[in-house]
Amino acid sequence: METVFDRSTVSVYPDNESLIAGAADLIVESAEKAVKERGRFTLALSGGETPQPLYERLAAPGYRERIDWSRVLIFFGDERCVPPYDPRSNYLMARTSLFDKAPIPRENIYRMRGEDQPGKAAGDYEEILRRTFGGDAGFDLILLGMGDNGHTASLFPGLAAVTEKERWVLAAYVEVAGMWRITMTPVVINGARQVVFLVSGGKKAEILRRVLKGPFEPVVLPSQAVRPASGELRFLLDRQAAAKLGLEA
Repeated sequence: METVFDRSTVSVYPDNESLIAGAADLIVESAEKAVKERGRFTLALSGGETPQPLYERLAAPGYRERIDWSRVLIFFGDERCVPPYDPRSNYLMARTSLFDKAPIPRENIYRMRGEDQPGKAAGDYEEILRRTFGGDAGFDLILLGMGDNGHTASLFPGLAAVTEKERWVLAAYVEVAGMWRITMTPVVINGARQVVFLVSGGKKAEILRRVLKGPFEPVVLPSQAVRPASGELRFLLDRQAAAKLGLEA
């Protein structure tokens, strides 16, 4: 049986510092290529702790100048249903680590309105995406993380969004998190030119092994639902996260 591992490019870095540097270089190179070929770079950000140092790196001298931020459109793969000033907000984390430090036009940042009624917020965001991309979602790069239960974005085990075939954005109450979330669905994610998982730490080693090398069970392991139709699927890992894959950094 084909596994996710068969369809992906896996890069293993010796430590978290080199992982973040590698991810930053990849985003810079992708942005340069997209702007040259299509005049803009469309990027969907991930939340959580792992990407925060990446955003800080992109906003730091030496990286900040390498991206034409005026041509970058920034979106979010998911959001917690909280106001934008709430400490749990993915937008707040991205704002303090990236938006406040890099010269990104505010009109180029499209946040999910977690403070609105969840269903309305999801519908409004889908409308923004369809207006931006037309009939087919075509992000240049979608950045994802992976939870210790195999979830990615806010695609959690057992939720209808994992197997959605038409809607681009959905809202769902996540029991294990005890809150409503808004998430892009695989319809959008799998239409991207490049999907990049950023995974760090030994706590993720076993679930990463199951996702990459285990049976294909996307309802149980939603990260397996990420299978770009024609784009590139990449996993950027530190040595600890890759410990059970039999790969060397």
